[in-house]
Amino acid sequence: MITVLAGGVGAARFLQGVLRVVPEDELVIIGNTGDDKEFYGLYVSPDLDIVTYTLAGVVNETTGWGIKDDSFFTMTQLTKMGYDDWFKIGDKDFATHILRTDLLSQGKTLSEVTKKILQDYELNFRLLPMSDDPISTHIITPQGKIHFQEYMVKNHTQDLVQGIEFIGLSSARPAPGVLDAIMQAKTILIAPSNPLVSIGSILAISGIKDALKSTKAKVVAVSPIVGGMTIKGPADKMMRGMNLQVSAIGVAEYYKEFLDVVIIDEKDKEQQEEIEKIGIRVRITDTIMKDIKIKESIARIALES
Repeated sequence: MITVLAGGVGAARFLQGVLRVVPEDELVIIGNTGDDKEFYGLYVSPDLDIVTYTLAGVVNETTGWGIKDDSFFTMTQLTKMGYDDWFKIGDKDFATHILRTDLLSQGKTLSEVTKKILQDYELNFRLLPMSDDPISTHIITPQGKIHFQEYMVKNHTQDLVQGIEFIGLSSARPAPGVLDAIMQAKTILIAPSNPLVSIGSILAISGIKDALKSTKAKVVAVSPIVGGMTIKGPADKMMRGMNLQVSAIGVAEYYKEFLDVVIIDEKDKEQQEEIEKIGIRVRITDTIMKDIKIKESIARIALES
């Protein structure tokens, strides 16, 4: 069994490569749910959906989220009725959120709903929410505390990040199967997702970091920082705001309690020596996922490390 800790777009693209190497029924993905939020009365789970849509081959490749060739008639009508339109949802995408909200209202857990959605897309890997309990990632800014989606989508990551808070964390527990997926894995991969929020939210849940420290599995991370910046997403801005080194070194330091190997880009090869001083082995390759061959190559390197 191969277990992957995953956020959204970067993780989904990396997972396309992983599935070229690992049989679907041997893959377990632990997904970030800290970005989840209610919009228009519906429970939206962005990262779980991005992973699902991407691996089902229906994602909008241009944006990295939503469904390709979707229409936005419902969104247009909601806007006319006075709703804010900063979080746009396509008509086909709405169906997923309606289904999720309906099943949750019937007493199903988020894990059960996610399994149902994967079955609808005829996907055979396991996608586990990090928790069935509600956890909400908030960003602390000079203007106050805002939900991550407001920071990311509404404000276009322009706010200065002074802190991160995972609301609901004190009562949250790992979803069924999460700890087993870590303890029983042959290899654990940390996708090139935002370390502070996408992966950080998973690590913050009681028991998960301890499991990563004690598992016999090799833990391998792919750095999302290349040449001092991210390819997509605000990880670089957030790390800078939190006074963390915006580099592959900074990523390795963040994961050093449990990390065995980090994969860094060729542009950052001069950082190898310093990372290895931390006690983490380094593999160097092209990590910019321009095509499926590179995605598969990164996955193979990760699994062979």
